[in-house]
Amino acid sequence: MRIGIGYDIHPLVTGRLLVIGGVTIPFDRGLAGHSDADVLSHAIADAILGALGQGDLGHHFPDTDPRYRGISSLRILEHIAALAERAGEELVNIDTVVIAEAPRLSPHLAAMRTALAKVLGLADDRINVKAKTHEGVGALGRGEGIAAQAICLIQRRSR
Repeated sequence: MRIGIGYDIHPLVTGRLLVIGGVTIPFDRGLAGHSDADVLSHAIADAILGALGQGDLGHHFPDTDPRYRGISSLRILEHIAALAERAGEELVNIDTVVIAEAPRLSPHLAAMRTALAKVLGLADDRINVKAKTHEGVGALGRGEGIAAQAICLIQRRSR
């Protein structure tokens, strides 16, 4: 068994959709980034890559490559899950937390969990998505951005 940890953060800006965990959330701002800037999917991808010992998201999907401009982070996760499968590994479980002062994420957590589980080929009970505020502290607490953390456990696929 191997464990990986992932983290991502993006600033909130006007003129972008807010996509977290593959779910579009109604809000007056979205996350800035080269892709759809889905911080939760990016954190999960980094956690899986960490468990595989295969670098980080920027290595596989550089923000300097125009092919990835606006790409859905769910497509990125499909690619990363396929890397794990080709390596003979299976995802055991993933635990995550999204840190956002606003919008309120609790009404969207089940949809995020379902979208992520589907793209990763996991049962819903193998992925957990939590949301926390930053209690008004720092840039996240002022609502300037959204961050996410993820941890992933993988194991060698049984033959």
